[in-house]
Parts: sequence; C-alpha cells; structure tokens
Amino acid sequence: MIRVFPEERHTVILNILNESGRCRVIDLARKLAVSEVTVRQDLDVLEKQGLLNRTHGGAILVGKRGFERSFHIEETAFQDEKARIGREAATLISDGETVILDVGTTVTEVARNLQIRKGLTVVTNALNIAMLLEEAPEVTVLVTGGTLRAKQHSLVNPFGQFVLDRVQVDVAFIGVNGIEAEHGVTNVNMAEAEMKSLFLKAARRRILVADSSKIGNVALAKVAGLQDIDLLITDEQADPEEVARLKDKGLEIKLV
Repeated sequence: MIRVFPEERHTVILNILNESGRCRVIDLARKLAVSEVTVRQDLDVLEKQGLLNRTHGGAILVGKRGFERSFHIEETAFQDEKARIGREAATLISDGETVILDVGTTVTEVARNLQIRKGLTVVTNALNIAMLLEEAPEVTVLVTGGTLRAKQHSLVNPFGQFVLDRVQVDVAFIGVNGIEAEHGVTNVNMAEAEMKSLFLKAARRRILVADSSKIGNVALAKVAGLQDIDLLITDEQADPEEVARLKDKGLEIKLV
C-alpha cells in the first residue's frame, strides 16, 4: 500500500472543502483509505491552522468575512440541505400572500417551491428568481430595479429603495453569509447587505433561510440584529453549540 503523507491528505481535504463547502469524516476516511481516527486528527490540525471549522461528524470551510463565491459555485454546495430548507419555507406561505424573495441559492429553492401558489405577489431583486417565477402564471413578480451584480444575478441600489419604501409585504425570505449569536446577521457584500436590511423593514414577518455552513459565521457587512428576525430555517447539520447560543438569544430556529 502506498503511504499518503499528512500534508497530502490535508491538501485533498481542503480541495474538497473548497469545492463543496463541507466534508464528512466517514467519506474522507473512505477516500483517503485511512481510519476515521486519522481523519479526525487531520481535521484537528487544519482547524488549529484556521483553515476549517470542525462540526459534528466532519468539517466546514472557514467563512472569510470579505470573500464571496459566485452563484454558480455556491449552488453546488449543500444542495440537498438547501432543497429541504426551500420546501419547508414554502409551507409557511398561503395563496394570495405577498412575499419578498432575496437573492441567493437557498432563497432560489424557496422560489422553486412557490411556483404552484395562486394569487401570490413576489417582490425580488434576484433576476434568476424573477425568470424562474415567470413560468408561474398565478404569481405576480415585482422586480426592484437598480444596479446589476452579475456575480449573484442581483439588483442593488440605487432605485431599489424607491420601490421598497412603497411596499409592505407579509413575509420576507432572506439569505445570508453569516448568522452568529453576538454579531447577528451579516453578509459579505455591502450593497446586498443594504438591500437585505430594506427587505426586513418592508415585511411583517422576517425569515432567514441558510444552510448549516452559515451558522456561526460572521461576514463583512451587518444586515440586522437577531431581534429583527422571526425565524431561522437551517439544516440539521448546524453546529449544536451555535444553535443553542442563537436560541439563548431568543431566536426561533427550525431544523430540517
């Protein structure tokens, strides 16, 4: 058997994390042909170097406060989890309601599950979501307008605030790069953080949809405090300690 040195294993682990955002001990042990004990030791080393964060059963990529992955890269990570979050979020919406849909891959899953609603009005700054809902004849879509950010298919100020100052909706679904007990809700891009804050102010009920890799992260730009959020929907892989800290702050959390 060819011996794989620790440095080589570390490179493989980091490559997997950079591609998918997370890894599991059991999968790494199989891929690297080593014991789970060895994998855990490798993860401990990489965590001490600040290159990843350990989770129950695996690890996630360290969230860099100013680093933004493109929509197309982000949509390949946590696909099953985002699909579950999207389905759960859509169950909270009834026919005839008014909804804000923010940008991002997880919110896109919410949109996908709202296509069958009747009499729905959707306000969004996400061009991909607007095009997705174009195929839903019973959904009316209002696009905010503004400056295009191709990286996320998003529209940001100016002009977005002009629309949002004139609407009040039932529910806003917001995607974020970080949610943490002390720092609240954060995002890597300042312009999009501004739009998210405006969305929250325009909604009666405010719901965050975020996969587990975002829980405990702190990104560059402040979006809101935890007191500004009514519900967080995330997946069951979220760090239990981080979830407990958020709950201690009074945030309602749904794990799916």
